[in-house]
Amino acid sequence: MSWAESKLEERGRRALERQLDYQEHKSAAYSPHEAELVRTNFLRSQQVRQKLESIKPFRESDMVLEVGSGAHGLVFGIANSFGVGVDPLAVDYKKLFPRIQQTAPTVAAIGEELPFADASFDIVMSDNVIDHATRPFAVVDEIIRVLKPGGLLYFTVNVHHPFYDLASRAHGAWNAIGLKFELSAFADHTVHLSEKQIADVFAKLPLKVFQQNTTIAATKKAQRSAPLTNLDALLKKVFFKNALFEVVGVRTEER
Repeated sequence: MSWAESKLEERGRRALERQLDYQEHKSAAYSPHEAELVRTNFLRSQQVRQKLESIKPFRESDMVLEVGSGAHGLVFGIANSFGVGVDPLAVDYKKLFPRIQQTAPTVAAIGEELPFADASFDIVMSDNVIDHATRPFAVVDEIIRVLKPGGLLYFTVNVHHPFYDLASRAHGAWNAIGLKFELSAFADHTVHLSEKQIADVFAKLPLKVFQQNTTIAATKKAQRSAPLTNLDALLKKVFFKNALFEVVGVRTEER
């Protein structure tokens, strides 16, 4: 492994550490209210299910996978007989959120190396996950690999003005050379993708896209009208941040 690759792996591990710390605090806060968390998760998961079923109805026999199922992912509320989640922190999340996690089995693994055979799943979901991964586009490749031809895909990730891609790379560089100064936004995520970066990746995939949407316009409007309370708010007025990129599609035969 080269020095650059080792530093990239280190950044990915640090993002996971921060994610676990965040979820530990969230678990303590939500512990008396986990039933409400289960209900909220179920309702959102059913909204996603409706989007997918507008293209192709679910069958009870469908094999469903969520890559990056996290503490309370979609698979826990999708209500299908054969659903499984994959997350590198799966074991920790079972302990932190036992009530919601009991609704679907999970596997501790990274998205870049899914422990499943080619074309194993009828439905694959990944909801705002890949920007926490060491090799985000490798996760996308794995998602397509395990999805059956004719299978349904639901994918989202946050996208940002290209300014944040440059800032994220600079943050990674100065920490890699030993200047340990973490900014939360860049330490929690390994990349800050632009719409063009992720759209170009999906344009090359064996995928028939039925829906491809972003909330960029709405995000810009909200951030430009927000009160100017700090430097972060000022930057967002000029360079939008945290808009959602969403794809719903069907895997085609050709790779």
